[in-house]
Amino acid sequence: MTDPQRIHPTAVDVEAPPPPQPPQIPQASFVSKKDDPAQQRQVPLGRAITVTPPALLNPPKRPSNRFCKCLCWTVGFLILLLIIVGATAAIIYLVFQPKLPNYSVDNLRISDLTLNFDLSLYARFNVRITAENPNKKIGIYYERGSHLSVWYKKTNLCQGSIPRFYQGHQNKTVLNVALSGQNQYGRTLLDAMQEEQQTGRIPLDLKIDVPVRIELGKLKLTKVRILGSCMLIVDSLSTNSFIRITASTCNFRLKL
Repeated sequence: MTDPQRIHPTAVDVEAPPPPQPPQIPQASFVSKKDDPAQQRQVPLGRAITVTPPALLNPPKRPSNRFCKCLCWTVGFLILLLIIVGATAAIIYLVFQPKLPNYSVDNLRISDLTLNFDLSLYARFNVRITAENPNKKIGIYYERGSHLSVWYKKTNLCQGSIPRFYQGHQNKTVLNVALSGQNQYGRTLLDAMQEEQQTGRIPLDLKIDVPVRIELGKLKLTKVRILGSCMLIVDSLSTNSFIRITASTCNFRLKL
């Protein structure tokens, strides 16, 4: 007789299903230009990658725009100033037509040429100079501080100055200038000049340095200097008599 036990079905050991897996995201490969092409770095698709160029990491230094503008303004101002000065000079030249004064040595007289007991040489010359202003619209103010000197072979014999005066338009002025001086090498100097006196050709150099002011109409300009040199050949060194000038060459220039 059957055991009146309740028969239960035997449980079958069934494998539990695996847990759900997250969806797989396709992989994207990124190859760096600097790396070996065989070595690739897997980067998840959808993630932004920012690559900074090397030039932006250390940008080159450039000069300030303010400095460039300042430099441009300075250069422009200098160019404009040069144009204004050049135009003004051209207008003055066309209107006034300036010319350099002319000077000539008319005669030379030796008042004294004495050898002292200390063997120094005392000399006193009188020079007559004609100054000519050829300008029609320009006057000349001769200022104090002029210097005239007579030289014999780089040795200063005597010196003097011209008086202060005004020379008008197209004017000729005769100046009588007295020059005097003393040289300690008198014996040697006098012997050399007397030796050349026998030939009748004694070289003397008259140097001129005169400060002047130019008058343009009613405008009086700043002070400038007239520099000149006259190479003279005289025939004698006789005192208290006019000496004949056999040759004369003069050169003058204006020094601003």
